[in-house]
Amino acid sequence: MSTIPEVTLNNGVTVPQLGFGVFQIPDDEAHAAVTSALEAGYRSIDTAALYENEKGTGRAIADSGLAREDVFVTTKLWNTEQGRDTALRAFDASLDRLGMDYVDLYLIHWPVPSRDKYVETWQVFEEILASGRARAIGVSNFLPEHLDRLAAETSVVPALNQIELHPRLQQSELRAYDAKHGIATEAWSPLGRGNGVLDDEIVIALARKYDRSPAQIVLRWHLQLGNVVIPKSVTPSRIRENIAVFDFELAADDMAALAGLETGERVGPDPAVLGS
Repeated sequence: MSTIPEVTLNNGVTVPQLGFGVFQIPDDEAHAAVTSALEAGYRSIDTAALYENEKGTGRAIADSGLAREDVFVTTKLWNTEQGRDTALRAFDASLDRLGMDYVDLYLIHWPVPSRDKYVETWQVFEEILASGRARAIGVSNFLPEHLDRLAAETSVVPALNQIELHPRLQQSELRAYDAKHGIATEAWSPLGRGNGVLDDEIVIALARKYDRSPAQIVLRWHLQLGNVVIPKSVTPSRIRENIAVFDFELAADDMAALAGLETGERVGPDPAVLGS
C-alpha cells in the first residue's frame, strides 16, 4: 500500500496529495468504487452535490472500518445554490447525504460571475469554517479576478483552488497566482478526460522508458509540479494503478518534454463565461 505525501493548506490542515474523484459515478456504483479506492490506500475522496453520489460515497466511508478522521472528504456547492440562505441549506443537505457532521474541505464549485453571488457565498463559507463543520474552505474553477475580489471583500483566503489541469492545459499563470497567495492547486480531469493526452507519443515513449502506464506518467508529472490530484476510475485495477506512482521519479528533461504538450485546450467549460 502506497504512502501518500500530504500538502499542508494555509490554515494548517493537511490533505493527501493524491485522492480519488467520483465525478460521473452513479450513486449506486459509488459505494463499490470508493470502497475499492479506500482498500487500495486512498485517503482523500472528492465528491460534489452536482455528482448526486454523496450518499453512496458517505456509505462507503462509513462501511470501510476507517476512522472518520482518517479520510479527507471534499464536497462542493452547486451554482444554483449560491447565496446566503440557499448555500447554508445546501451545505446541511450535503452533510445529511454524506451521513457526516463535518467535511474536511468545502468548495464553491464555479464562480458563475454573471450571477454575482460568489462573494456573498464565500462569506457564508467563512461562517461554516468558523463553526467547525468544515475544516477548510476553498473554491473550484476560480480565476485570478475572482480570487482578487474575494481578497478585497472577505477575510479568509481560500485554502485550495480546484481547476482543470492536465498536460494540454497546464495553467502555469493560475498555479503561480495560487502559490503566491498561499492557495493549494488541485487538478480535476488530471489525465485530460479523453483529449488524447494518454495517446500522445511523448507520454507513450515515457511510459515505455519508465515501464509505467501513460496515466502513471501523467500523474507523476502532476505530483512533481506540486499539484494535488484526484484521478477517477471505476475499474479496481486502474484505481490501484493510479496510486502506484510514489516509487519512481521523472527526470528533469522528461518533465520538460511534458511541459511541451501545452495547447491551452480545455475539456470543460471556461470559468469566465460558465453560467452567463
